Amino acid sequence: MALTDIEKSFLYTYSQQLLQQDMLTNRLFGSSAVGRDLRSLVLGDPVRATTFTNPFEQAMSGTLRADAQSVRQASRNVGEAAAMMGVARTEMATIVDALDEMEDMIDKINSGELDGTSLVVQGDFDALRDKITGAISGADYNGIAVLDSSQWDTSQIDATGNVHIQSSASGGFDITFHSVDDPSSGVNWSDLTGADLGAAGTRATQLGYVQTLKSEMESILDVYQGKEDSLQSQEIQLQSQAQLLDKAAQMRMPSDPDYSLEKLLADLVADQLGSIVDSSG
Repeated sequence: MALTDIEKSFLYTYSQQLLQQDMLTNRLFGSSAVGRDLRSLVLGDPVRATTFTNPFEQAMSGTLRADAQSVRQASRNVGEAAAMMGVARTEMATIVDALDEMEDMIDKINSGELDGTSLVVQGDFDALRDKITGAISGADYNGIAVLDSSQWDTSQIDATGNVHIQSSASGGFDITFHSVDDPSSGVNWSDLTGADLGAAGTRATQLGYVQTLKSEMESILDVYQGKEDSLQSQEIQLQSQAQLLDKAAQMRMPSDPDYSLEKLLADLVADQLGSIVDSSG
């Protein structure tokens, strides 16, 4: 059956569009294998249906995931350091509270509200001292004594109270705890004794001991509070950094794991030329 003039015109116009498209893809890709596959796709020839992967994107995504894991581990380590500081701060607050009570007890003896010669009062004073020494020896975080220097010089905490925190793959930092049990540093809890509350002179000496120790312990408490806050803030920052790296790794991954060569070529054409065939002609 002979073609009509309209049909002949349509076939001619369509063939011209395909030829024009082929010329454009040749110019875009030259004589590369991608260009040949694209022309085969446009003209209807079979194209090898292989999955396309970008090795650079795969490697970058793996690197970012590894970095995220490293930062997340650093965040956990810093969180452990903050928890250690929290234990030290809590026990130091117990010590300061006990010294407050001892000072208040002496003030009440001086004002006549309590009897300094009473064995009960003296026993209460000694009980507060024992509460302090118990807090010191019991301040422990996973086997690390944070206040009692007699338990230092181990694989976890050195002789001067330093604990190393691994905060990155290449290194970390030390957190330092203060010895509050060492008589050589001026802290001697055995100087506090209820038996000295009965006489005005020795009671005045006890008050001086209490006030001096309270001032020192309050200073250490403030240091621990500041360190704990700083470490908690650092932990949150590292968590946020790990989350950002996770998102970056996800963005680097191909959205379609079965991204084929046909899809790649079609997307390239659509991106560069708008469509394979210009239907507006």
